[in-house]
Amino acid sequence: MSHASLPRGDAVGWYRTQPKADGITLIDEPAIKPFYRCNIWHVRGRDRDLVVDFGLGAVPLRQRVALLAERDIVAVASHSHFDHIGAAHEFDCCHVHRAEADILAAPDNRRTLAERFLDDAMFEALPPEPYAHVGYRIPAPAAIELLEDGDTLDLGDRRFTVIHTPGHSPGGIALWEAATATLISGDILYDGELIEDLYHSDLDDYAASLRRLGELPVRCVHGGHFPSFSGDRLTTLIDDWLRTHQR
Repeated sequence: MSHASLPRGDAVGWYRTQPKADGITLIDEPAIKPFYRCNIWHVRGRDRDLVVDFGLGAVPLRQRVALLAERDIVAVASHSHFDHIGAAHEFDCCHVHRAEADILAAPDNRRTLAERFLDDAMFEALPPEPYAHVGYRIPAPAAIELLEDGDTLDLGDRRFTVIHTPGHSPGGIALWEAATATLISGDILYDGELIEDLYHSDLDDYAASLRRLGELPVRCVHGGHFPSFSGDRLTTLIDDWLRTHQR
């Protein structure tokens, strides 16, 4: 598709950071439209930090976000779609659920969905030159660490439990911090239009994953897209989805 109608963004301002409560910071790409804009979550820990998801990767992430250059980082992909793993290769090692490790290890444009979604409609402004949709490729991380349901990510003073949430994709995960009742939910649930018709989506798995999240005493949810929301809103979104899909 022609880029003639869209302006080019500036690499310096490509990423935006917004501090949230509990030492959590949202990093995102404001030139990407909200529906397609991945939320990159940074969590400050005592001994190391956590980063969940990595955006499009069209502009180097760690060069542009000082928060990501400072300390030892545990890098986690909530799943392997292109809008979440573009800059995963910038970290020494990327953690992902076993069910999508093969995609992260060889992230072609078909299986990561770039082939389906990456075009001008995603953007308010395109990444700076020489970016072009036709040349978009995601490099594989140098090392991949497998995650399983129930694993713990230890930041020294903070612990997040891995919850396997298949449905949107087979290896989707959420991260649960019981001490602060905080859920980083990935793409299984956010406060916006959910995507459940992908080549590896499964509605029965989707329903089971949502029911499982609905059992947690959640106070705050940081999703893969759109603004964060409360535990009460989580309950409403889950109930509405299950009712609509009659599952």
